[in-house]
Amino acid sequence: MEARFRSTEDVFNDHLELAYSGDVDTDVSRNFAHDCVLLTSIGVFRGHKGVREAAGLLFAELPNARYAYRTRLVHDEMAFLQWTAIADGVRVDDGADSFLIRDGLIQVMTFHYTVIPNP
Repeated sequence: MEARFRSTEDVFNDHLELAYSGDVDTDVSRNFAHDCVLLTSIGVFRGHKGVREAAGLLFAELPNARYAYRTRLVHDEMAFLQWTAIADGVRVDDGADSFLIRDGLIQVMTFHYTVIPNP
């Protein structure tokens, strides 16, 4: 059986829906290449284990976060997301992620955000 082609936009939207719902395991297995790389302001994370580690750090910094996706852009193999979040006692106003999506999987992802105390 031939696998259905997933466009950059298909993968990007699926990732955003799964990330929003907190379903990290499905997101990782369905949308990330086994040898993916995440480049972040806190370090470099590699492979599925690295994606799970980075997600765990994000959840710890932004407990019970409610995300708003502000800008979604897709061009060829690239996607970009601008986001904000409100969490328990903190917020993010400047979230920005970029993605290289090739052959139906996220190969490289970058993300940056600043955690701000929210009185």
